[in-house]
Amino acid sequence: MRRILHLSDLHFGRDDPALIDPLVDAVNRLEPDLVAISGDLTQRARVRQFEAARDFIDRIGAPLLTVPGNHDVPLDNLFLRFLAPFSRYRRWIGEELEPEHGDREMIVKGLNTVNRWSWQRGRISPRAVRAACDAFETGAGDSRIRIVVVHHPLEHGPDVAKKLTRGAGKAIDGLAECGADIVLTGHLHLWGAGTFAVRQGQRGVLQVQAGSALSDRLRGEPNDFNLLTIDVGRVRVERHAADGAHRFRPVDAREFVRLGGGWIREAERRPAA
Repeated sequence: MRRILHLSDLHFGRDDPALIDPLVDAVNRLEPDLVAISGDLTQRARVRQFEAARDFIDRIGAPLLTVPGNHDVPLDNLFLRFLAPFSRYRRWIGEELEPEHGDREMIVKGLNTVNRWSWQRGRISPRAVRAACDAFETGAGDSRIRIVVVHHPLEHGPDVAKKLTRGAGKAIDGLAECGADIVLTGHLHLWGAGTFAVRQGQRGVLQVQAGSALSDRLRGEPNDFNLLTIDVGRVRVERHAADGAHRFRPVDAREFVRLGGGWIREAERRPAA
C-alpha cells in the first residue's frame, strides 16, 4: 500500500498566511510516502515568492515531487519569460522540470505542461507523453501503479470556462496505451476525481484534481488537498479541506476499483448477477 498526498496551487504571494502552519502540520501528521505538488507554487514567479515556497517545502518531512505551473514563469518580466522562463523555479524549487519517483509499488512521473507563449493555456507535447511512457517501461511486466503529475488538466468538466490543454486528447490516448493509471492535476482551483471519458479500446484512466491548498483566490470552494491511498486494485481519494478555524479535515472521499478496462468508481460498480 502507498499513500500520496497531492497538493496544488499554493500561490505564494497570494496565499492565506493563516493556513501555512496548519497545512504543514496536516501533511507531516499524515506521513505520506510521497508528496506531489502539481504546480503554481508562486503567484508571479518573483524571488520572494519562490523563497517562501522553498521554506514551505523544507518543512515537509516526506519525499517530494514537484512540477511547475503557469504562474511559476514570470508574467511581467518578458526577458525572463521568453529566454529563461524556469530559471527561478530551477534555482529555488528544483533543477528537474519533469522529475521521477519510483519504488516497489509505484512509478510517478512529473511532466511540464507550461507553455511560455500562452499565459494560462497549457500544452502537453508528444515528447512529454513519450517521456512518461519511457518511465513506465522501466517497470514493464510488474504490477506497480503508474502515476503522472501535471499542472493542467487533460479533461475539463462542462462548467469550466478555461481552454483545455493543447494536445490533451492525444495525451490521454497515449498515456492510456502505455499503462498510466492516474493523472494528478491542478490549475482550476476546483476539486474532482473521476475517470476520463473512455473512447473505444482505451483503458479507464483516473484524473484527480486538487483545488488550491493556500491561495486566497478561490472559486467558491475551500482550500484543500488530496490524500490517495493506493492498494492492489483499489484507490481511495480523500479530500481534506480547511474549515473556519483553519484546520484541514477530511470532508469527502471516493473509491475506485480496477476492472478489466481500467478504473471504475466503487459506487457505480454493478453487483455480480
